[in-house]
Amino acid sequence: MAGIPELAGFPELLDDARLLSEAGRRQLLGITGPPGAGKSTLARRLVTALGPERAVLVGMDGFHLADAELRRTGLRARKGAPDTFDRAGYASLLGRLCREPGTVYAPAFDRSIEDSIAAAVPVPAHVPLVVTEGNYLLLWPEVRPLLAQIWYLDPPAEARRAALIARHVAYGKTPEQAEDWVLNSDERNAGLIAAGRERADRVLGWTAD
Repeated sequence: MAGIPELAGFPELLDDARLLSEAGRRQLLGITGPPGAGKSTLARRLVTALGPERAVLVGMDGFHLADAELRRTGLRARKGAPDTFDRAGYASLLGRLCREPGTVYAPAFDRSIEDSIAAAVPVPAHVPLVVTEGNYLLLWPEVRPLLAQIWYLDPPAEARRAALIARHVAYGKTPEQAEDWVLNSDERNAGLIAAGRERADRVLGWTAD
């Protein structure tokens, strides 16, 4: 994601993720933090470094309610808030990933169309580690017991907001629209997410620029 610097201690994080993948049965690693913290960037780096035979990325964003449904219910302007996700569907999928013996299919979120694509991510039975990232892993109590560990990304707020504005602009918003969305939507959600910070297994920052 544009604007995100290197994460502090990535080699150690990769080693710890590798250890999880060698635990003898499938493990789920959660990565959470406020919008713009770099969750998907870290998750992709871990999965890429471990390779497709060892790790798969399943994002919570695949459980965004469809834009058509958000408009029908009047929630489109709050997209990204907890009640704009299929919370039960996400928890159900995590449970299936823990216990089902065959390939499990997960949805993926496509930012270019701002919507999810069903059954876009296959998780074969032999893959020992699922990395899942999303905003509310520590807010939704039914999710926490399904994850072996949760890592919380907590970069400096000003740098995080700048990265987030850059991302919104890259996907089509004007700078003014992006700043308004960040300050009036993303930051409201960031406050909810921060309430779970102390329950994370580890808290991570960015390196200095």
